[in-house]
Amino acid sequence: MHLLEDISDFLIGHGIGCCIETICGQSVISASGHHLLPIPVTATSLSEAEDASERCRTVIAILREKDGKYPIIITEDRWNRQRRMMEDRILSHLEIFSQIYARNCEVRKIDKKTAGEFLNANHSYGDATCRYRYGLYLKRHTGHTAVGETGSHIAPGTLIAVATFSNARKWIKADKEIRSYEWTRYASLPEVRLSGGMGKMLNEFIKDVNPDDIMTYADLEWSEGKVYEKLGFLLEGEKAPVSFSIDEGWNRTPSATSGGLRYFRNFGSNKYRLKLTDYQ
Repeated sequence: MHLLEDISDFLIGHGIGCCIETICGQSVISASGHHLLPIPVTATSLSEAEDASERCRTVIAILREKDGKYPIIITEDRWNRQRRMMEDRILSHLEIFSQIYARNCEVRKIDKKTAGEFLNANHSYGDATCRYRYGLYLKRHTGHTAVGETGSHIAPGTLIAVATFSNARKWIKADKEIRSYEWTRYASLPEVRLSGGMGKMLNEFIKDVNPDDIMTYADLEWSEGKVYEKLGFLLEGEKAPVSFSIDEGWNRTPSATSGGLRYFRNFGSNKYRLKLTDYQ
């Protein structure tokens, strides 16, 4: 109950009314036209974690069908380990944010240290191995601050978002070499609603590298990836859920065997691909 109470108290503390309902034995919070799905991490075996994951997937499908929106998922381990990130994410979804437009920003190539520090602070899985790194920096601030915004003014020159891409994977299709890249990470400041940022950084990478295609994954614990479809990506398939063991510090480690303190099984990922060259 602590997770449910913590999130409810957080919303009320920001003047956001909320109510709680139960769907398939799972508590769901309704607030400002959105559903929040708090997921306690209590499984003590992999089989319990798998059952809990399937139950949550059912609830997600019901909520998606109910109002056409993907719920805001808050797992207990992320809430305890990445509290500020999750709080800012909730406020952003509930439209309490600073609005920034990509046209007021510039894309720069950044080094490994800069990218790593930003991603470790603002991406749910932190940094990852990559070949290309881009940062989006604020040039001027002409957006708006929504009612209820509690954050401070974001100064020009601030790093707003980071995108990273892999090296090329090559194969032959119809006697033609195809160079495929993976969009490995994207993260923006969680208290910011950034309009057009992903597209601007993607276009910079395409201009620099001229890839034949780009693939990426949308973690279903975070979103179903509709933003990629808006950028021209097509849904290609699904990646199976992954089980994790959770230690005393709420850190995740991929696990295929029992013996940990507690376990969580995520909901898999949607795989997307953007074809920039005509091939079969």
